[in-house]
Amino acid sequence: MFGKSIRMERIMDRNTGNMVIVPMDHGISAGPIEGLVNMKKTVDDVANGGATAVLMHKGLIRYSHRTSGHDIGLILHLSASTDLGVTTNSKVLVSTVKEAIKVGADGVSVHINVGAETEPEMLSDIGLIAEECNEWGMPLIVMAYPRGPKITNSYDPDAIAHAARVATELGADVVKCSYTGDIDSFKEVVKGTLAPVVIAGGPKINSDDDLLQMVYDSIQAGGHGVSIGRNVFQHRDVENMTRAISDIVLHGYTVEEAKKHLQ
Repeated sequence: MFGKSIRMERIMDRNTGNMVIVPMDHGISAGPIEGLVNMKKTVDDVANGGATAVLMHKGLIRYSHRTSGHDIGLILHLSASTDLGVTTNSKVLVSTVKEAIKVGADGVSVHINVGAETEPEMLSDIGLIAEECNEWGMPLIVMAYPRGPKITNSYDPDAIAHAARVATELGADVVKCSYTGDIDSFKEVVKGTLAPVVIAGGPKINSDDDLLQMVYDSIQAGGHGVSIGRNVFQHRDVENMTRAISDIVLHGYTVEEAKKHLQ
């Protein structure tokens, strides 16, 4: 398991064990959205802002490779669906662990929607990917959300806790899930997940204060960081928003202290 340990150090902060991941896999689901056209600039901005890793699909790597600036970890996303399809919640595998090794990735990620019509297939996929990750020493991040016909509230703390626990049970080294909205309920999610938890950014948030407060509260609840996409790469100041988040997650700043980067 030394391979996992060595690669994990490339996608997290060694001093705290926390992570600031900026996912950039939205192009398959939503197309060439703002922030994901000039990929080199976006990756440079988040790297300079202190992010520990970026996450993307295999085809984007050639357009995102940097020749200067700060180092940043690379997580290859293995699953996908499009917003144009009729099975948006059904993720299929589009890459492999071996491909991740070939492109120099430091980790892989897989998305599962617990409660979706094709939940059984997604569960099976994650089980197989976890086995390959153990064989090759590759860290596995599982994005786990409660979404499907029976899910009436995808932000229900019990449903989030269930989805997050599913990810751990199947072998995730890091679990990405939604924030539940308050510290007390998220503490229960973190406690029940066992594996380190990072929060998703959710829909675009217009208030910097609200975003930074959510990040701060998740850390107070025992979270290990964030995996926030749109609210970072579509921000008016990508580098400094990344810096503000990184200061909270990696350096223990308060919201007020972190906000100074954005003023």
